[in-house]
Amino acid sequence: MKKTYFLLLIGALFLGACSSESKKVKVKKPNVLFIAVDDLNNMIGPIDNFSNIKTPNFDRLAKMGVTFTNAHVQAPLCGPSRASIMTGLRPSTTGIYGMTPDNEIRREGNPATKDITFLPEYFQQNGYHTMGIGKLFHIHAPKNVFQESGGRVKGFGPYPKERFVWNGFGKGIKGKHGRTSTDWGAFPENDTLMPDHQSVNWVKERLQKSYEKPFFMGLGFLRVHVPLYVPQKWFDLYPLDKIETPPYKSDDLNDIPNIGLQINDLPMMPSTEWAKESGEWKKIVQAYLACVSYVDYELGRVLDALESSKHADNTIIVLWSDHGYRLGEKGTFAKHALWETATKAPLLFAGPNLPKGKKITAPVEMLSVYPTLLELSGLPAYKRNEGKSLVTMMQKDEGLQDAYALTTFAMNNHAIKKDGYRYIRYEDGTEEFYDHSKDPNEWYNEASNPKYKSKLATLKAFLPKENSKWDEKSNYTFQPYFVNQKKRINGAEKQPLEVIGADR
Repeated sequence: MKKTYFLLLIGALFLGACSSESKKVKVKKPNVLFIAVDDLNNMIGPIDNFSNIKTPNFDRLAKMGVTFTNAHVQAPLCGPSRASIMTGLRPSTTGIYGMTPDNEIRREGNPATKDITFLPEYFQQNGYHTMGIGKLFHIHAPKNVFQESGGRVKGFGPYPKERFVWNGFGKGIKGKHGRTSTDWGAFPENDTLMPDHQSVNWVKERLQKSYEKPFFMGLGFLRVHVPLYVPQKWFDLYPLDKIETPPYKSDDLNDIPNIGLQINDLPMMPSTEWAKESGEWKKIVQAYLACVSYVDYELGRVLDALESSKHADNTIIVLWSDHGYRLGEKGTFAKHALWETATKAPLLFAGPNLPKGKKITAPVEMLSVYPTLLELSGLPAYKRNEGKSLVTMMQKDEGLQDAYALTTFAMNNHAIKKDGYRYIRYEDGTEEFYDHSKDPNEWYNEASNPKYKSKLATLKAFLPKENSKWDEKSNYTFQPYFVNQKKRINGAEKQPLEVIGADR
């Protein structure tokens, strides 16, 4: 009898142990919902709340997690910015300073990226089912990066038969400056005609499914990228007489180094002076705000679908943008600069084990998205990542004092944001320096002010030690300075720096 009881007891303990182990095996790692919004600056409600902008779903996401109000991109241009996020490497490491075909980012010809593991691939290699739709890399994604791909609608339409306001060239010279899709107005008739609406439908359908593995799902919105077209109802949210315009100083560029002027020479884009004289400035801002509210609506559809799904309690959300966007600041309507309004963009995280409704004002980098997602998901760190995880900053406020952000625009042009200061150094050694406590609009270049000599020296230490040549497959023909620099650097290196379009 005793022997029988003993055997039963051992059996029960063994079964219990097996059951316990079985439960451990069944515990799934968190899913990841990876949301990119094109050309979204910090005007949204949780950050700047510009001109009483209406973004209830950005507000909702912010309440669900952590908002970084001072996040900066690694390049103020979509192609190199997205390549940096997806590779975990800086542009100065890869030489990807311009637009690079998705399938050419990783190749034998680039020693930095020839064997890199893209962010979605790392999740797949660690047991995740990966899916993606829309603009995630520069176009959509390299071939076979996602196990399940919804692709991407070509361009940034839909487009009307004729442009409403802007012809795309402005005062630019055809063949030299390129043509932009910049335009603004109410179009099309309803939301269902927008490619982003179809992308969200695709995501909603997949959120309703069950998966044997945890999933990584990427969603890339095309708006707020120009043309600033969305249905009329989004414009109706912003009466023109209530619209604010960003701060602007007509002689703002008088103290900018020559290379900074070359980079900012964008005659194909509307100038602020033209927008003022033509009466279009408020209309451009109105159109931008309308597009943000449209994206907010589509974001709400995603959040609703997630919250009503079986994945609601076990999904990490990250929302980011590839750069900021100037709406008249520094004389134009564009990204394309190393100034604050071009480099700063929203970054929000939500999910299990993260604080709710928290805001962090320390400067951080979009380069941190890759390592942060790995740590939040319980995956091993990827040793090639050059960014730092933000998990302990979000959970324990660690690293706030040491935080900084580095942005690069073409080879050897960099900006450092730290401690409320912005330091810019161009390839010829010329500099800009701004004290945001006194000059939040960056109107007064203090680089030659002896008062800031020690601070400049401190910030210089954060400049990258490596500045790779242009990747052969990376180009930016939209702007003459970049064409000239690549030719000069990768071709005849002793060729003197040519001044192109430096007129103010």
